[in-house]
Amino acid sequence: MHPFAFTKVSSTREALNAGRNGGRYIAGGTTLVDLMRETVERPAALVDISDLPLRGITVTERGGLRIGALVRMAEAAANSRVHTTYPVISQALELSASAQLRNMATIGGNIMQRTRCTYFRDVTAACNKRAPGSGCAALEGVNRTHAILGTSDACVATHPSDVAVAFAALEAKVHLLGPDRRERTVDFADFLLRPGSTPNREQALRAGELITAVEIPAHPRPLRSGYLKVRDRQSYEFALTSAAVALHVRGGVIREAKVAAGGVGTVPWKLPAVERHLVGERPSDALWAAAAERAAEGARPLEHNRFKVDLLTRTVERQLRIVGGAK
Repeated sequence: MHPFAFTKVSSTREALNAGRNGGRYIAGGTTLVDLMRETVERPAALVDISDLPLRGITVTERGGLRIGALVRMAEAAANSRVHTTYPVISQALELSASAQLRNMATIGGNIMQRTRCTYFRDVTAACNKRAPGSGCAALEGVNRTHAILGTSDACVATHPSDVAVAFAALEAKVHLLGPDRRERTVDFADFLLRPGSTPNREQALRAGELITAVEIPAHPRPLRSGYLKVRDRQSYEFALTSAAVALHVRGGVIREAKVAAGGVGTVPWKLPAVERHLVGERPSDALWAAAAERAAEGARPLEHNRFKVDLLTRTVERQLRIVGGAK
């Protein structure tokens, strides 16, 4: 680990001043400290923001939900409002990491976490995300766990967050505060960036900006939702694929459908083709199967992860059936 300066702040003003001078924000530290230990990340200065008043979970004026950036994952999962209103979020959080990590990791840090690609974490390997212009070892290497959607010739790494998949499905927004004290809101779909030719740029953050909250907009009621994660083992493992589904069914007809997948995309992958096929239809096993066939549209599998195309289709179908019911 390389030497670094450390500052603990007690106000957003102090945090933004430190961020303006190049400090990296840290709260739970469950990702960044690991990367520093492996010398993947070498920040010159860390700014501890864990004491900032960003821990609330509140209902918005329009009936949505605002989750503070420093709310611990375990707190959010156990919160009665989250659990009752958006089970898909609670389930995604409960299936993330270990209990110890969930007790430390924050919502803001979770959506900022970097890929678990082994080549990214091996500083001797070529990785455009870590060292722009060096190449992507995963393209010709062992790529079983890598992405099949949203990839480029520069990067095929997946985004590791589970709850980010739920946020993508529910069309969340990220609230930001800049060093000039100006607030900004970014659609979650635009917050995490596809790699393109610049995989080292992963979020739509401006220099020194601080995440203050994630907001879930109000959705029609009743809303059934849930999260399904498929992995190599049930204990503390990242997704091979996952599906976040939310359905508004009224009068026996699907009026609104929100679906996203994880473990298969360079970012949490919204599935609009699946959603369009569902809206206006009556729930049935045939409908779930037909809609799920559209989940892998545009996929670009690699040598070792071709199985993900079929696995994604079956995962989405299964979760549609779980949330929507079998008929």
